[in-house]
Amino acid sequence: MVAEKKQDAIQLLTQDHREVEALFEKFEKAGSDGTKEKLARQICTELKIHTMIEEEIFYPALRGKVEDDDLDEALVEHDGAKVLVNDIEAGEPSDQFYDAKVKVLQEEIEHHVKEEERQQGNLFSQARKTDVDLEALGEQMAARKAELQRKAETEGLPPAQPATLSEA
Repeated sequence: MVAEKKQDAIQLLTQDHREVEALFEKFEKAGSDGTKEKLARQICTELKIHTMIEEEIFYPALRGKVEDDDLDEALVEHDGAKVLVNDIEAGEPSDQFYDAKVKVLQEEIEHHVKEEERQQGNLFSQARKTDVDLEALGEQMAARKAELQRKAETEGLPPAQPATLSEA
């Protein structure tokens, strides 16, 4: 029996980032509407799961231990992405702005990933400097992610719920 390699919270989130980036690349190269729709739905599901584990587990564990402004900005960025995710899921590739919405979602995610893991003083480097047990957090997040993936496959996930945006 092979032992499953445990990931800390940051490794898990970084792996999610790479997987979604690969899906966006496939979407850009997709020729048929059927392939585009399948990939867009997969992107939306992956992003909903990713934002849920960040918002339910990762960000609360870091609140007060990293720059709160960075966490607040990340939550608002999530909400912008959630609006597009819900719109993409409600649409289909023949809709007028479908490809544009997926492209803008990709750009929003690329910006978010840069702030979490690539730029100076990023959220992940701040998290590594805290006393938060990132391995235990990673286990908790992996369990929740698996639960959400099962739910997505069996009954589907509900629409993404923005947390910071006011109703118009």
